[in-house]
Amino acid sequence: MEKLNNDFITLELHKILELLANECSSDMSKKMALNIRPDFELSTVKKEINKTDTAFGLSVRFGTPVFHNISDITDIVKLADSGALLPIKDLLKIKDVLIQSHELISYRNQFADEETSIDYLFDSIYANDRLEKRLQSAILNEEELADDASPELLRIRKKINQSSIKIRENLEKMIRSKSTQKYLQEAIITVRDGRFVVPVKTENKSDVPGLIHATSGSGSTIFVEPISVVEANNDIQILMGEEKDEINRIISELTSLCAEFKEQFYSNINSIKQLDLYFSKANLAAKMYATAPEITDDGTIKLKKARHPLIDKDKVVPIDFSVGSENQAVVITGPNTGGKTVILKTVGLLTLMTMCGMLIPVSDGSVISVFDKILVDIGDSQSIEQSLSTFSSHMNKVIEILNVADGKSLVLLDELGSGTDPVEGAALAVSIINRLKENGAEIVTTTHYQELKLYALETDGIVNASCEFDTKTLQPTYKLIFGTPGKSNAFEIALKLGMDKEIIESSKLLIDNENKQFENILEKLEKERQRYESNRAEAEKLKREVSALKAKLEEERVNLEESKQKILDKASREANAIVTRVTRQSDALIDELDEIRKQKNKDEFEKNAIKAKQRANNTLKRLYNDANPIGKSNDKEYKFPRPLKKGDSVIITDTNGNGTVVSLPDSNGFCYIQAGIMKTKIHISKLRLNESEMVTLNSKKISSKVSTKNVQSVSERSAAMELDIRGYSVDEGIYEVDRFIDNAILSHIGVITIIHGKGTGVLKSAVREHLRHHKQVKSSRRGVYGEGEDGVTVVELK
Repeated sequence: MEKLNNDFITLELHKILELLANECSSDMSKKMALNIRPDFELSTVKKEINKTDTAFGLSVRFGTPVFHNISDITDIVKLADSGALLPIKDLLKIKDVLIQSHELISYRNQFADEETSIDYLFDSIYANDRLEKRLQSAILNEEELADDASPELLRIRKKINQSSIKIRENLEKMIRSKSTQKYLQEAIITVRDGRFVVPVKTENKSDVPGLIHATSGSGSTIFVEPISVVEANNDIQILMGEEKDEINRIISELTSLCAEFKEQFYSNINSIKQLDLYFSKANLAAKMYATAPEITDDGTIKLKKARHPLIDKDKVVPIDFSVGSENQAVVITGPNTGGKTVILKTVGLLTLMTMCGMLIPVSDGSVISVFDKILVDIGDSQSIEQSLSTFSSHMNKVIEILNVADGKSLVLLDELGSGTDPVEGAALAVSIINRLKENGAEIVTTTHYQELKLYALETDGIVNASCEFDTKTLQPTYKLIFGTPGKSNAFEIALKLGMDKEIIESSKLLIDNENKQFENILEKLEKERQRYESNRAEAEKLKREVSALKAKLEEERVNLEESKQKILDKASREANAIVTRVTRQSDALIDELDEIRKQKNKDEFEKNAIKAKQRANNTLKRLYNDANPIGKSNDKEYKFPRPLKKGDSVIITDTNGNGTVVSLPDSNGFCYIQAGIMKTKIHISKLRLNESEMVTLNSKKISSKVSTKNVQSVSERSAAMELDIRGYSVDEGIYEVDRFIDNAILSHIGVITIIHGKGTGVLKSAVREHLRHHKQVKSSRRGVYGEGEDGVTVVELK
């Protein structure tokens, strides 16, 4: 793979590739990561970015698949295919690949119904459960097969074990025998060349019959295989030969199985290492808080909240940057150590990362263009790799750039024209930028020259950008401001570093008036910009507060509506229950009265009638209580200053409303009270005398407070009861009329007045039509002059 060119190294792409390699799990994927190079084809870059973004999305949803440090088994499989026997450790490597393949297929099954840009890699992975299980059961470790590798191997090893046990038992008896112990160097059993022996003193070698296999280093001990175990040792040797043959047979079988699966292994390895790389890109993107930019090839770069990926994300200040859309060149100015070089490197490095198929640390809406060439001249004291360049070396690099830059080039120049006479350097810098513009290149350069700042202000297609400097703290903020050139702030920085103030003032006198005026203008522009930024930030803050308040008020309104509806629903349920109960009790009372009426000719009619009347009175009391279920007053027991009289003004404690006494209390303490247009029966315990508003009933005229919405107010009416249903719907109005008629009949009232108003006439017509067919209505008529005329209907009840 070709080496990274020097421009890419200057932009530190190699450091990004090293970070990527650290995310990879296998050595082969690490190697791929380090060998990545920027691609110059738009379609390829888009595909690679899409694959990385897909891996990122899958990791977020299902977690990153587990990748193991598997080996590249390509050469191993080729060796197996050639007919050679594979070592057990190579079979283990093949087994690891099969396990990894199985796991990735299981991972893919989580989104089997979806189509993704990396499906082709998952689909190129093949499982071989039979071979995987065979390898797992057959191999114990890198040097040994398991007993269960085959039935024959198990049989042979059992026999070897049994024979070994018998030999040990035989030799144990020998070394414990007193007649033999005196000839032994130690009472132990050992193995020499695969045969069981005992250590015998050299001087007693003829006293222990057997075969001598070895002598100790000192010569004092010989290792003798007693005659009694020679035949058994021979049997073990034969069995061990059979074991070796069976092991070779099993390895040969496993090798053949692996060779049969060679094409699938080649495919698996290729897919696994690529998937490892794409998911490693996704993991690195997650650590960088990176996203996928829009990819183009028109030379446009638009970065939103971009961060240099090699600087701590908690320390770097995000920047917004653009070049290539409206402006072909950007001239960045500002103080030293203000971040100008970092901005150059950020633009170049993020472009290279994108062309390598990697996500970049920017916000949504960012755009990166694919270039044929990225040409760089960056060399300053801030660079880790390079020392300060001379004017000559700078010019050599710039000449190279001028010779190759074209309309598909991004050119990054740091401190263009520096290192020589300022006037000549500035003039040279302007000419270089003009030539690069003519060649069609996109240009980003940094400078301190006033001439370049003026040039950018006056030239179409070139824009100034400045690294912000806080004049209060005399510290750079590392924010990039487009549209205004920046000051070098050399005097302020020197003063802060301890330079004598007189030297600073003397230096200012040496600056010509034109430069002074330009610097003053820049200073005023910067102050205005900062004031604007402050006002804008305050406006944004107020806007957020208003939005939050609006949302809170809306939430409270919704909660209030919900509470209101709950209360209304509860009240409706309770009212319906009361109506149902009252109706049921009323029906029972009517049924009982009908039954008594049928018995009027019987002897006990009078007795039954009296009892029924008593029950009726009690029932009516309950009906009144049910129909007006207002909680009991918590006031202490009240005593009237005098007995109630008709016409007395009273206060109804349950409602805190006013009323007028229409009838005196009966024996049970109930009396009728006129409250507005309604007359109701209330117990005197719920009444308080309103002594300040006493009226008599003589020639009583009950004033009704009638709305002037549709009908002119009637100042006086007869004592007949009135019902005001103006503003009601037809259904509500009919319901109130029926309820009012029922109450009037129970109260023995013969004439009532319905106030319905004139309005559109819909409610009036519906009420009069309903009254014509009402079984309790004897007659009805429209009101006459003084009664409300056509806005009321006077009803005579049966």
